[in-house]
Amino acid sequence: MTPTHTPWIGVDWGTTHRRGYALAADGSCTTEASDDQGALTTRGRHAESLAAWLPTLGASADGTDCQVLMSGMVGSAFGWQEAPYVGPEVPLEALPQHLVHISGHPQRYIVPGYCVRDATGQPDVMRGEETQLLGAVAMGLRDGWFVLPGTHSKWVLLRDGRVEQLRTYMTGELFALLSTNGTLAAAAQPAGTEPLWSQAAFADGVAAGAPGALAHQLFACRARVVTGTMPASQALGYLSGLLIGSELQDVLQDLDTSNSSQFHLIGSPALAEAYQVAARQLGSALTLLSPRDVILSGFHYIQTHKA
Repeated sequence: MTPTHTPWIGVDWGTTHRRGYALAADGSCTTEASDDQGALTTRGRHAESLAAWLPTLGASADGTDCQVLMSGMVGSAFGWQEAPYVGPEVPLEALPQHLVHISGHPQRYIVPGYCVRDATGQPDVMRGEETQLLGAVAMGLRDGWFVLPGTHSKWVLLRDGRVEQLRTYMTGELFALLSTNGTLAAAAQPAGTEPLWSQAAFADGVAAGAPGALAHQLFACRARVVTGTMPASQALGYLSGLLIGSELQDVLQDLDTSNSSQFHLIGSPALAEAYQVAARQLGSALTLLSPRDVILSGFHYIQTHKA
Protein backbone atom coordinates (compact mmCIF):
# COMPACT_ATOMS: atom_id res chain seq x y z
CA MET A 1 0.00 0.00 0.00
CA THR A 2 1.31 3.43 -0.90
CA PRO A 3 1.48 5.59 2.27
CA THR A 4 -0.74 8.63 2.44
CA HIS A 5 1.22 11.86 2.06
CA THR A 6 1.68 13.32 5.52
CA PRO A 7 3.24 16.80 5.56
CA TRP A 8 3.69 16.96 9.36
CA ILE A 9 3.95 14.52 12.21
CA GLY A 10 3.90 15.56 15.86
CA VAL A 11 5.38 13.19 18.43
CA ASP A 12 4.87 13.47 22.17
CA TRP A 13 7.91 11.39 23.16
CA GLY A 14 8.10 10.83 26.88
CA THR A 15 10.41 8.75 29.04
CA THR A 16 8.51 5.46 28.75
CA HIS A 17 5.87 6.05 26.06
CA ARG A 18 5.30 8.03 22.90
CA ARG A 19 2.27 9.12 20.90
CA GLY A 20 2.38 10.33 17.33
CA TYR A 21 -0.09 12.40 15.32
CA ALA A 22 -0.15 12.77 11.54
CA LEU A 23 -1.31 16.29 10.72
CA ALA A 24 -2.83 17.51 7.50
CA ALA A 25 -2.04 21.02 6.26
CA ASP A 26 -5.07 22.40 8.13
CA GLY A 27 -3.93 20.84 11.39
CA SER A 28 -6.51 18.05 11.45
CA CYS A 29 -5.25 14.72 12.74
CA THR A 30 -5.47 12.04 10.04
CA THR A 31 -3.77 9.20 11.93
CA GLU A 32 -2.45 8.61 15.42
CA ALA A 33 -0.57 5.85 17.17
CA SER A 34 1.11 5.15 20.49
CA ASP A 35 3.53 2.60 21.90
CA ASP A 36 5.87 1.91 24.80
CA GLN A 37 9.02 3.00 22.97
CA GLY A 38 9.87 5.94 25.19
CA ALA A 39 13.00 8.06 24.94
CA LEU A 40 14.76 5.98 27.59
CA THR A 41 13.79 2.65 26.01
CA THR A 42 15.06 3.77 22.58
CA ARG A 43 18.22 5.40 23.92
CA GLY A 44 20.97 5.26 21.31
CA ARG A 45 18.60 4.22 18.51
CA HIS A 46 16.04 7.00 18.30
CA ALA A 47 16.52 7.50 14.57
CA GLU A 48 16.01 3.82 13.78
CA SER A 49 13.02 3.57 16.10
CA LEU A 50 11.32 6.58 14.53
CA ALA A 51 11.99 5.32 10.99
CA ALA A 52 10.37 1.98 11.81
CA TRP A 53 7.35 3.74 13.31
CA LEU A 54 6.69 6.35 10.60
CA PRO A 55 4.76 4.02 8.26
CA THR A 56 2.28 3.47 11.11
CA LEU A 57 1.53 7.17 10.87
CA GLY A 58 1.15 7.17 7.10
CA ALA A 59 4.64 8.39 6.22
CA SER A 60 7.30 6.66 4.18
CA ALA A 61 9.94 4.61 5.95
CA ASP A 62 12.67 7.11 5.09
CA GLY A 63 10.48 9.97 6.25
CA THR A 64 11.42 12.26 3.37
CA ASP A 65 7.76 13.09 2.74
CA CYS A 66 7.13 14.73 6.11
CA GLN A 67 8.48 17.04 8.77
CA VAL A 68 8.57 15.65 12.30
CA LEU A 69 8.09 17.77 15.42
CA MET A 70 9.01 16.09 18.69
CA SER A 71 8.45 17.25 22.25
CA GLY A 72 9.18 15.73 25.63
CA MET A 73 12.10 13.71 26.98
CA VAL A 74 13.38 13.00 23.48
CA GLY A 75 15.11 16.36 23.94
CA SER A 76 16.69 15.44 27.30
CA ALA A 77 20.24 14.32 28.07
CA PHE A 78 19.22 10.70 27.42
CA GLY A 79 17.12 11.59 24.40
CA TRP A 80 17.93 11.78 20.72
CA GLN A 81 19.62 15.17 20.99
CA GLU A 82 19.61 17.50 23.97
CA ALA A 83 17.56 20.60 23.37
CA PRO A 84 18.69 23.42 25.70
CA TYR A 85 15.95 24.89 27.87
CA VAL A 86 14.58 28.31 27.07
CA GLY A 87 13.79 30.80 29.82
CA PRO A 88 10.59 32.64 30.75
CA GLU A 89 11.67 35.58 28.59
CA VAL A 90 10.66 33.44 25.58
CA PRO A 91 6.87 33.56 25.08
CA LEU A 92 5.21 30.27 24.29
CA GLU A 93 4.18 31.63 20.89
CA ALA A 94 7.88 32.14 20.07
CA LEU A 95 8.69 28.43 20.40
CA PRO A 96 8.51 27.86 16.61
CA GLN A 97 11.58 30.12 16.31
CA HIS A 98 13.49 28.08 18.93
CA LEU A 99 13.14 24.57 17.53
CA VAL A 100 16.28 22.44 17.72
CA HIS A 101 17.18 20.77 14.43
CA ILE A 102 18.53 17.25 14.84
CA SER A 103 21.98 17.14 13.31
CA GLY A 104 22.18 14.97 10.21
CA HIS A 105 18.43 14.44 10.00
CA PRO A 106 16.64 16.90 7.70
CA GLN A 107 13.11 17.85 8.71
CA ARG A 108 13.46 16.53 12.27
CA TYR A 109 12.96 19.06 15.08
CA ILE A 110 12.68 19.05 18.86
CA VAL A 111 10.62 21.58 20.81
CA PRO A 112 12.70 22.90 23.73
CA GLY A 113 11.45 22.80 27.29
CA TYR A 114 11.55 25.59 29.87
CA CYS A 115 13.72 26.36 32.87
CA VAL A 116 12.17 28.82 35.32
CA ARG A 117 13.67 30.03 38.61
CA ASP A 118 11.68 31.14 41.61
CA ALA A 119 12.32 34.22 43.75
CA THR A 120 15.14 32.44 45.60
CA GLY A 121 16.87 31.32 42.42
CA GLN A 122 15.76 27.67 42.69
CA PRO A 123 15.36 26.26 39.16
CA ASP A 124 12.46 24.13 37.95
CA VAL A 125 12.14 22.54 34.51
CA MET A 126 9.63 20.95 32.14
CA ARG A 127 9.79 19.14 28.82
CA GLY A 128 6.73 18.28 26.77
CA GLU A 129 4.26 20.32 28.80
CA GLU A 130 5.31 23.48 26.96
CA THR A 131 3.74 22.15 23.74
CA GLN A 132 0.46 21.50 25.53
CA LEU A 133 0.57 24.97 27.07
CA LEU A 134 1.28 26.51 23.67
CA GLY A 135 -1.80 24.70 22.42
CA ALA A 136 -3.88 26.16 25.25
CA VAL A 137 -2.59 29.65 24.41
CA ALA A 138 -3.45 29.09 20.73
CA MET A 139 -6.97 28.18 21.90
CA GLY A 140 -7.23 31.57 23.62
CA LEU A 141 -6.25 30.58 27.18
CA ARG A 142 -3.40 33.01 27.75
CA ASP A 143 -3.62 33.58 31.51
CA GLY A 144 -4.01 31.67 34.76
CA TRP A 145 -2.73 28.56 36.47
CA PHE A 146 -2.50 25.26 34.60
CA VAL A 147 -1.96 21.94 36.33
CA LEU A 148 -0.64 18.98 34.35
CA PRO A 149 -0.79 15.97 36.70
CA GLY A 150 1.31 12.88 36.15
CA THR A 151 4.46 11.20 37.37
CA HIS A 152 5.82 14.70 37.96
CA SER A 153 2.89 17.09 38.26
CA LYS A 154 3.46 20.56 36.86
CA TRP A 155 1.79 23.78 37.99
CA VAL A 156 2.41 26.62 35.53
CA LEU A 157 1.28 30.24 35.80
CA LEU A 158 0.79 31.98 32.45
CA ARG A 159 0.60 35.75 32.02
CA ASP A 160 -0.33 36.82 28.50
CA GLY A 161 1.14 33.64 27.03
CA ARG A 162 4.37 33.75 29.03
CA VAL A 163 5.51 31.22 31.64
CA GLU A 164 5.74 33.26 34.82
CA GLN A 165 5.97 30.50 37.44
CA LEU A 166 6.63 26.76 37.38
CA ARG A 167 6.31 24.25 40.20
CA THR A 168 6.90 20.51 39.95
CA TYR A 169 5.60 17.94 42.43
CA MET A 170 6.75 14.29 42.38
CA THR A 171 3.25 13.17 43.34
CA GLY A 172 2.82 10.37 40.83
CA GLU A 173 6.31 8.97 41.33
CA LEU A 174 5.94 8.99 45.11
CA PHE A 175 2.63 7.16 44.90
CA ALA A 176 4.11 4.52 42.62
CA LEU A 177 7.12 3.99 44.87
CA LEU A 178 5.30 4.04 48.20
CA SER A 179 2.46 1.80 47.03
CA THR A 180 4.78 -0.93 45.73
CA ASN A 181 7.83 -0.84 48.04
CA GLY A 182 8.60 -0.36 51.71
CA THR A 183 6.52 -0.37 54.86
CA LEU A 184 3.56 1.57 53.45
CA ALA A 185 3.16 -0.97 50.66
CA ALA A 186 3.26 -3.83 53.17
CA ALA A 187 0.57 -2.18 55.27
CA ALA A 188 -1.59 -1.33 52.27
CA GLN A 189 -1.49 -4.73 50.60
CA PRO A 190 -1.59 -7.69 53.03
CA ALA A 191 -0.50 -10.96 51.44
CA GLY A 192 -3.24 -12.63 49.42
CA THR A 193 -5.55 -9.61 49.21
CA GLU A 194 -6.34 -7.00 46.57
CA PRO A 195 -6.45 -3.35 47.67
CA LEU A 196 -9.80 -1.60 47.27
CA TRP A 197 -10.26 2.06 46.46
CA SER A 198 -12.13 4.11 49.03
CA GLN A 199 -13.46 7.57 48.24
CA ALA A 200 -13.92 8.24 51.95
CA ALA A 201 -10.28 7.34 52.61
CA PHE A 202 -9.22 9.52 49.70
CA ALA A 203 -11.13 12.45 51.20
CA ASP A 204 -9.52 11.83 54.60
CA GLY A 205 -6.11 11.86 52.92
CA VAL A 206 -6.85 15.13 51.15
CA ALA A 207 -7.87 16.72 54.44
CA ALA A 208 -4.66 15.49 56.08
CA GLY A 209 -2.45 16.78 53.27
CA ALA A 210 -1.82 20.21 54.75
CA PRO A 211 1.45 21.91 53.79
CA GLY A 212 4.18 20.84 56.15
CA ALA A 213 6.15 17.75 57.05
CA LEU A 214 4.95 15.34 54.36
CA ALA A 215 7.37 12.64 55.55
CA HIS A 216 5.58 12.65 58.92
CA GLN A 217 2.13 12.65 57.33
CA LEU A 218 3.10 9.68 55.15
CA PHE A 219 4.01 7.56 58.15
CA ALA A 220 0.61 8.33 59.62
CA CYS A 221 -0.84 6.25 56.77
CA ARG A 222 0.97 3.17 58.09
CA ALA A 223 0.17 4.05 61.70
CA ARG A 224 -3.56 4.18 60.89
CA VAL A 225 -3.42 0.65 59.51
CA VAL A 226 -1.29 -1.02 62.20
CA THR A 227 -3.39 0.50 65.01
CA GLY A 228 -6.65 -0.57 63.38
CA THR A 229 -7.78 3.04 62.85
CA MET A 230 -8.08 2.39 59.10
CA PRO A 231 -8.54 -0.91 57.21
CA ALA A 232 -5.57 -1.93 55.06
CA SER A 233 -7.89 -1.97 52.05
CA GLN A 234 -8.31 1.83 52.36
CA ALA A 235 -4.60 2.67 52.62
CA LEU A 236 -4.01 3.32 48.91
CA GLY A 237 -6.98 5.66 48.66
CA TYR A 238 -5.74 7.53 51.73
CA LEU A 239 -2.19 7.68 50.35
CA SER A 240 -3.40 9.06 47.01
CA GLY A 241 -5.52 11.70 48.74
CA LEU A 242 -2.66 12.63 51.05
CA LEU A 243 -0.21 13.18 48.18
CA ILE A 244 -2.64 15.03 45.91
CA GLY A 245 -4.02 17.05 48.82
CA SER A 246 -0.52 18.05 49.91
CA GLU A 247 0.28 19.19 46.37
CA LEU A 248 -2.92 21.19 45.97
CA GLN A 249 -2.75 22.82 49.39
CA ASP A 250 0.87 23.86 48.86
CA VAL A 251 -0.11 25.68 45.68
CA LEU A 252 -3.48 27.02 46.78
CA GLN A 253 -2.17 28.55 50.00
CA ASP A 254 -0.27 31.09 47.89
CA LEU A 255 -3.11 31.91 45.51
CA ASP A 256 -6.25 33.97 45.37
CA THR A 257 -8.86 31.27 44.81
CA SER A 258 -11.83 33.65 44.62
CA ASN A 259 -11.89 33.24 40.82
CA SER A 260 -11.92 29.49 40.26
CA SER A 261 -12.05 29.94 36.48
CA GLN A 262 -8.34 30.75 36.50
CA PHE A 263 -7.45 27.09 37.16
CA HIS A 264 -7.16 24.72 34.20
CA LEU A 265 -6.28 21.04 34.33
CA ILE A 266 -4.74 19.14 31.42
CA GLY A 267 -4.80 15.41 32.13
CA SER A 268 -6.27 11.97 31.52
CA PRO A 269 -9.89 11.54 32.70
CA ALA A 270 -9.12 9.21 35.63
CA LEU A 271 -6.29 11.32 37.04
CA ALA A 272 -8.13 14.54 36.29
CA GLU A 273 -11.14 13.32 38.27
CA ALA A 274 -9.00 12.70 41.36
CA TYR A 275 -7.57 16.22 41.17
CA GLN A 276 -11.00 17.76 40.58
CA VAL A 277 -12.50 15.91 43.55
CA ALA A 278 -9.63 17.04 45.78
CA ALA A 279 -9.87 20.63 44.53
CA ARG A 280 -13.61 20.78 45.23
CA GLN A 281 -13.02 19.46 48.73
CA LEU A 282 -10.54 22.30 49.28
CA GLY A 283 -12.99 24.93 48.02
CA SER A 284 -11.57 25.42 44.54
CA ALA A 285 -12.24 24.13 41.03
CA LEU A 286 -10.22 22.93 38.06
CA THR A 287 -11.55 23.27 34.50
CA LEU A 288 -10.64 20.21 32.43
CA LEU A 289 -8.88 20.53 29.07
CA SER A 290 -8.30 17.54 26.80
CA PRO A 291 -4.58 16.60 26.58
CA ARG A 292 -5.15 15.49 22.99
CA ASP A 293 -6.85 18.73 21.98
CA VAL A 294 -4.18 20.99 23.45
CA ILE A 295 -1.18 19.11 22.09
CA LEU A 296 -2.72 18.96 18.61
CA SER A 297 -3.33 22.70 18.89
CA GLY A 298 0.29 23.20 19.95
CA PHE A 299 1.72 21.12 17.12
CA HIS A 300 -0.51 22.92 14.60
CA TYR A 301 0.61 26.32 15.88
CA ILE A 302 4.23 25.32 15.33
CA GLN A 303 3.30 23.82 11.96
CA THR A 304 1.92 27.16 10.79
CA HIS A 305 4.46 29.47 12.42
CA LYS A 306 7.75 27.67 11.93
CA ALA A 307 10.30 29.89 10.16
